[in-house]
Amino acid sequence: MLRVVIVVAVIVVFVYGLVDVIRTDPRETKGISKPAWIVVQIVLPVIGAILWFLIGRPRGTSPARPAYSHPIAPDDDPDFLRNLELRRRKQAEADRLKKLKDELDAKERKADDAKGTHDPRGSESGEASGSGDAQGTDEVK
Repeated sequence: MLRVVIVVAVIVVFVYGLVDVIRTDPRETKGISKPAWIVVQIVLPVIGAILWFLIGRPRGTSPARPAYSHPIAPDDDPDFLRNLELRRRKQAEADRLKKLKDELDAKERKADDAKGTHDPRGSESGEASGSGDAQGTDEVK
């Protein structure tokens, strides 16, 4: 019975130590690197686990906060913020291109008007009717 208890205790210490090494952040291990601690645990099951708990395990760290698989709010989501920034840039670029296109169209219309034979404001008919109205009012006075 004592042999079974010892074997079970060795297996429990080995498994617990190995799982603890695997779950520990590699930057927090002390002494040697995380892969080296795993090798030590496997080669020397009980002694490796005891060395891990005495030397390699980080001390004084608070329990790890639960990692959320998704952000709590949209403004905490880096993907949302990145997409928001990309949409803003695309909209600004589209507005800039529209403004440039409108300016180019206005310049083309102005150039066509300068080359054309008649004024697009209808100066031929506008002047005649305007001068006739002006003459008519002069005569009435």
